[in-house]
Amino acid sequence: MAHERDVPAPVEVGGGPLRREQVLAVARAGAPVALAGAAEKRIARAREHVEALAGADEPTYGVSTGFGALAVRHIPGERRSDLQRSLIRSHAAGAGAAVEPEVVRALMLLRLRSLATGHTGIRPGTAAALASLLNTGITPVVHEHGSLGCSGDLAPLAAVALALMGEGEVFDAEGSRVPAGQALHEAGLEPVTLAEKEGLALTNGTDGMLGMLVLAAADLRRLLDVADLTAAMSVEALLGTDRVFAADLQALRPHPGQAESARRMFAALAGSEIVASHRGPECTRVQDAYSLRCAPQVHGAARDTLAHAEVVADRELASAVDNPVVLADGRVESNGNFHGAPLAYVLDFLAIPAADVASIAERRTDRMLDISRSHGLPAFLAADPGVDSGHMIAQYTQAAVVNELKRLAVPASVDSIPSSAMQEDHVSMGWGAARKLRRAVRGLTTVLAVELLTAARALDFRAPLRPAPVTAAVRDLLRTSVAGPGPDRHLAPEIAAAEELIASGAVLDAVTEHLPS
Repeated sequence: MAHERDVPAPVEVGGGPLRREQVLAVARAGAPVALAGAAEKRIARAREHVEALAGADEPTYGVSTGFGALAVRHIPGERRSDLQRSLIRSHAAGAGAAVEPEVVRALMLLRLRSLATGHTGIRPGTAAALASLLNTGITPVVHEHGSLGCSGDLAPLAAVALALMGEGEVFDAEGSRVPAGQALHEAGLEPVTLAEKEGLALTNGTDGMLGMLVLAAADLRRLLDVADLTAAMSVEALLGTDRVFAADLQALRPHPGQAESARRMFAALAGSEIVASHRGPECTRVQDAYSLRCAPQVHGAARDTLAHAEVVADRELASAVDNPVVLADGRVESNGNFHGAPLAYVLDFLAIPAADVASIAERRTDRMLDISRSHGLPAFLAADPGVDSGHMIAQYTQAAVVNELKRLAVPASVDSIPSSAMQEDHVSMGWGAARKLRRAVRGLTTVLAVELLTAARALDFRAPLRPAPVTAAVRDLLRTSVAGPGPDRHLAPEIAAAEELIASGAVLDAVTEHLPS
């Protein structure tokens, strides 16, 4: 049984803008959610306005009309429940594999956040039902393909709304894929019969794109910290200098990300016997290769790009996204805030530094394997070159992944395929940008894992000279899962082990006491 301290604290929704760490808590740690009292009041007030408009003779889009290109048709009151049900069923038109539960939980939380603003016109009970779905651990099956990132993430959000209605499929709290009606019954939840405006309120949001941006940003921030460490290990193993990372040199070009990466690399190399061994006048090397010397410039530019993306995410977390929206004075107004361009651009943008940080890491790895450039290391870091191939093919794997990352860096957001009989004639493709960014994050993890394996092996070959305390701590952590130099072994499990150490946060935890905060 988990101790009370292990249970994530509840996340209050509607008491103010959500923070990125709260999204992570719900999406990844299973934190429960609760609607703020103020949010419940706002939702109820907005619903009163919607119900007044529903009873009026004059049609209002989303309340008493069809949707999209069918908005010209006025729907009589007795057919509006059918209208909502038809909207959700028809819009839940996704295809492909089910997306990751953490993405769906983030999407659900963020849709609840928009409902809590009181600008969507949903009924309080429907908002509470969405919160209950999250709290019982039921995760609707959302398919990978279907969203154009405009009018929100329609198909993914419709899959969630379908589950609220007791239809479609879900993963239950144990992770089994079951009919939604069965899961709701077993959890003691009643299916929701949607009323006027609620279908749009549940589907017209940028929540999938935003959820994946928040998740990817957290992963990339960790990976950039790891990249500084693996780069420092490579510089050390290749007998590079730490002098180029000095603060006074970095201050000449005051990009904050560059300064941060240089600071971390300089600190990681402090106290290295290996670096000290070639500092004297007898060293004839004037400059290190770009992949060593310019690592802070590349990693730093990635950090600054990520910082911009986080600003966009924070703005979106403070937004009310729906169409139409209910204003405080009771007006229900159409708008274009559902367009995903602000998110799509930064999702695409982040795929570029993910590819480039991986590319420069692969170049450092290759240098450690090449006897013409590795300054005395054995060929391919093999124990018996010729009999053994060492890390030769691990670099092939890196190169294959980097090649894919370069393809994933091609933007999705510059494309637009018109839909809904040309009513929706420009779309963001932000969902697609988010999906490829998730693949890019996984690829960067693999590339850094191979650099970690290779640099640690190269440091072992520099014995009896000892590495710096920071790089030694990373090497020693790896040695708890992966043995040091020796005859060739099955490398795939070792790459997987290094990936897990990176993804779990263990690599960064290992150096916390050694690096300045």
